[in-house]
Amino acid sequence: MAGKKKVKDEYRPVRLVNRSARFEYEISDTYEAGIVLTGTEIKSVRLSQANLQDSFCRVNGQEVWVYNLHISPYEQGNRYNVEPRRPRKLLLHKWQINKLRASAQEKGLTIVPTVLYFKQGFAKVEIGIGKGKKLYDKRDSIADRDREREARRELASRD
Repeated sequence: MAGKKKVKDEYRPVRLVNRSARFEYEISDTYEAGIVLTGTEIKSVRLSQANLQDSFCRVNGQEVWVYNLHISPYEQGNRYNVEPRRPRKLLLHKWQINKLRASAQEKGLTIVPTVLYFKQGFAKVEIGIGKGKKLYDKRDSIADRDREREARRELASRD
């Protein structure tokens, strides 16, 4: 008697990364936060139709909000679609919000979303406290990336 076979369809985990955040900022602490989305927004994110580029977070009172996070309108969403760049609330513990508030008030530090992904069916955003890099730091990052790429090419050519 054969057991039931799970049908594995075209499942691809959604992980949207803000690549410019790691380039523009030196990320120190990271936090995992839930995000409040509507049904059509969730469907768009599952189709990887979101963009973290130019997004940032602010602490307003006892809440953290993410701004400029672009989630494209869902094609079949008609009247349930909302504005693509509307502010969205992040779900964090009170102690995390207090730490973020204290960090954001320091000069030169900002709160930046780095990754948007799903965990056990819920949309999560990884946010980090970032300090803006200077031009020479960015050049160092580019040089490091080039050296790493060359090393990988060397290893690949040996095989």
